[in-house]
Amino acid sequence: MKRSLHFLVLALFLVGGVVFQAGCKSSEPVVEEPVDTDGDGLTDEQEIALGLDPNSPDFDNDGLNDGDEINTYNTDPKNADTDGDGLSDGDEVNSYGTDPLKVDTDGDGLSDGDEVNKYNTDPTDANGDADRDGVSDVDEIMTHNTDPNNPDSDGDGFSDGQELDMGTNPLNGSDPVFISSDALKTINFAFDRSNISDAAAATLADNVEMLKNAPAFRVRVDAYTDHVGGDQYNQRLSLRRAKSVVDFYTQNGISADRIESRGLGKAPVPCMDNTPDRGCEANRRAESHPVSTLKYAPKNY
Repeated sequence: MKRSLHFLVLALFLVGGVVFQAGCKSSEPVVEEPVDTDGDGLTDEQEIALGLDPNSPDFDNDGLNDGDEINTYNTDPKNADTDGDGLSDGDEVNSYGTDPLKVDTDGDGLSDGDEVNKYNTDPTDANGDADRDGVSDVDEIMTHNTDPNNPDSDGDGFSDGQELDMGTNPLNGSDPVFISSDALKTINFAFDRSNISDAAAATLADNVEMLKNAPAFRVRVDAYTDHVGGDQYNQRLSLRRAKSVVDFYTQNGISADRIESRGLGKAPVPCMDNTPDRGCEANRRAESHPVSTLKYAPKNY
């Protein structure tokens, strides 16, 4: 009988312990951790709500993961080119530093896509002038048809901006016509003479053609004598020689207001073959110097 009672007490104790333990269990609900299957920074639940694929970190394959598009760049994770400028959102952010929400990041009038894909200009250049010629990229492309990456589209030594400022054609390498400093030729005279020889006339005729084709140029005639005779006589002789050249130019179509002349007397340096009685033909000369009225000179001139 005692033994039976013992087992009964033990059984009640065990049952009471179980009841006690069951009564001590927490009533708080179990919170499940959010699942981000593809590791893109958005939960699967968020991706499903947005119509994205929870198993793909970059739904539109633009080079930006879905989470960054939503949380960082405010771009459309279902559109590879949110601003429609011809560059993917990923390329704008990762490669070009452009704004994936702006069609024209630098505001120069050309879309980012056109700058990168068509014109090879800088879509982030605030100046909007890739070749620094003084003409904006958009004006070069849309108005003047010049090369936005070449400051001198026609290769004549004048920048596109200089040509447009002067009113010349930046696509024509012969406009403006430029006469280099040594292009006009010098003529020589016989001893103690100021008349133009046939050979000298042919030379001056070539000068005339150059001057006619270069209306932006004037000409300065500098005439000299050899070292035979007195200074005063030679001064007068040099003036006569200068006048002979001026007369030739005016008689052959060069306006007098484009010509200036100087009689400078004896040449500054005697020739090596100078003789006491006949002087040196190289000193008996009239030089024609081109004088530009252009606003600019070509590069490296």
